[in-house]
Amino acid sequence: MKFFLIYLLFIFLNNCSFDNKSGIWKNENNIDKNQKDSFSQFKNISTSIDPFTEIVQIKKNYKFELSEKINLSSWKQIHLNQNNNLNNFEYKNLNELFFKSKKISNYKVSDHILYEDGNIINSDLKGNINIFSVPNNKILTKFNFYKKKYKKIKKKLNLIVENNIIYVSDNFGYLYAYNYLEERLLWAKNYNIPFRSNLKIHDDIIFAANQNNNLFFFDKLSGEILKQIPTEETMVKNNFINSLSLDRKNIFFLNTYGSLYSININSKRINWYLNLNQSLDVNPNNIFYGSQLVNFGDKIITSSNQFLYVIDSNSGSILSKKNFPITINPLINNDILFLVSKKNFLISLDLKKDEIIYSYDINKKIADFLKIKKKNADIKNIIMAEGKLLLFLKNSHILVFNTQGKLEKVNKLPAKIITFPILIENKILFLDKKNRLTIVN
Repeated sequence: MKFFLIYLLFIFLNNCSFDNKSGIWKNENNIDKNQKDSFSQFKNISTSIDPFTEIVQIKKNYKFELSEKINLSSWKQIHLNQNNNLNNFEYKNLNELFFKSKKISNYKVSDHILYEDGNIINSDLKGNINIFSVPNNKILTKFNFYKKKYKKIKKKLNLIVENNIIYVSDNFGYLYAYNYLEERLLWAKNYNIPFRSNLKIHDDIIFAANQNNNLFFFDKLSGEILKQIPTEETMVKNNFINSLSLDRKNIFFLNTYGSLYSININSKRINWYLNLNQSLDVNPNNIFYGSQLVNFGDKIITSSNQFLYVIDSNSGSILSKKNFPITINPLINNDILFLVSKKNFLISLDLKKDEIIYSYDINKKIADFLKIKKKNADIKNIIMAEGKLLLFLKNSHILVFNTQGKLEKVNKLPAKIITFPILIENKILFLDKKNRLTIVN
């Protein structure tokens, strides 16, 4: 009996957290159900490629030459701009609650919010598109495209906004355009196969991809297909979403099979393609987990299951291949790459020299800064503001690193963050766990 009680005490101590005050670590006993389900039907596959976990100290007196800060008044697509790269924003960094709205939706909202002309635009799983006026502190309008037969099915909407018109693709295969100021549906098309990508707009063309990895060029004024480019289809669907990014002449398309395509926008012809799926099992059932594309100058940055790639956007040749894969979008500033690896290392890479500037264990940085036991932080996003790296944690803390990789602050947001944060007019905007718009300055 005594041995049994000692055993129970041992189990209890091993499952208790001795860091209840900071609340900064993720709760390992409360892992996201979707995260578990993604792998529940697949066995663990061992790999000979070990992820990069080396500490690399920055050279003494190393200085970064950063781009000028920008002050945005709009955020019209989920990754901000055509190349999906988050710039160096202006931000007061006071971490004070500036504004909190009433509830915007009664249902679970999507991960992203958009902002145009003082209006927050967001969707929820019931298919509602919610437009909230920040200056007037009220819901401007709600729009739901769907009929009763879709009532019990969860809707996944992909949004992009331009000149008061919201363009939407969804998981039923619909594509439609809605003018939210006029409260008028402009056009709608049903293409039957669920869409599965972010949306891009270039002049009068909408770009989207479906779950069969077909890339579409649509007429923005009518929704008609201008061009369809089929690519490799995967039989087993995963959580990775087809990724689109643009430069001035080309669209880049990373599909769920792991193939990256460059297509000329005007000629609609393929410039080159490259497969990044490194599995030995090359078949349509093979599961690829990548990251969203980010392009800057003549370089494309993306990740596969095992590697980070730096690719020449003109030729498709691989310039660099590193064993630090990522799950969240990296940042590029003046040919310097800042990223968070899957192993929670903050890494800076000189893209011109193909050299690691530094590499630091984020979990250890937190533990040393707060003088607590090291655990695993759950990082949601990385943004550059005021020349600092802001790492948003899923438990609503913000880690403030300087560009040299030193942790300077650990702030806790005044509300629990649900959506990805955006920065507008020196402030951070997001929806909290009660679907209220929260603005922090």
